[in-house]
Amino acid sequence: MKTILLVDDEPMMLDLLSLYISPRGYHCIKTGSALDAIEYLESNPADLILLDVMMPEMDGWEACQEIRKHWDIPIIMLTARSEKNDIVKGLNIGADDYIAKPFDEEELMARIEAVLRRKKSETGRVSFQGLLLDHDSFELKYHNVEIPLTPKEFAMMSLFLNNQNKVFTREHLITSIWGYGVATEDRTIDSHVRNLREKLRKAGFPADDYLITVWGVGYKWSGKE
Repeated sequence: MKTILLVDDEPMMLDLLSLYISPRGYHCIKTGSALDAIEYLESNPADLILLDVMMPEMDGWEACQEIRKHWDIPIIMLTARSEKNDIVKGLNIGADDYIAKPFDEEELMARIEAVLRRKKSETGRVSFQGLLLDHDSFELKYHNVEIPLTPKEFAMMSLFLNNQNKVFTREHLITSIWGYGVATEDRTIDSHVRNLREKLRKAGFPADDYLITVWGVGYKWSGKE
């Protein structure tokens, strides 16, 4: 069960957040100040932090910066301050997302789950049949020989390896790798998949056995061992 650290100086808001989040299978820890949250983190793990901005002693901006010095935990700023400058400031100092109060329960949960998925796909190493994808060094190797990839190819490979056997439509791949609102054609995806297969083959990896075309839908990475 993933742990979400709630940081807000209003007890009613802490109770409301916990009421929304806990039934979805998360363990919520309530802290009434940024200092309490940091004290908690010094001896306990957390998978995500929901951080209010307007708090006494140490506000959310300061707390976000302090947390970033010591921990690589996803942070969602949750605050009544919704001006564009505040959003940009929060993202620039290390927040992963920003939700304005009052918030919609379903949007809140969707944002939490999206940030957790993104974090999972961006960290650590993934190995498969001699392949090693290392997010820290931004490298893909096959039997310790590096396969040079473009940033988009690396992102695509990461998505496939972290979601084996899941079929991705071309539209989903465009959104996940290029982002929302980007004018990219389906054939761009086909071209990247073709290039990725070719690089894997050149390194000696049997790409055609694993990077599968699902006709009329998109692509998937077959997780068979």
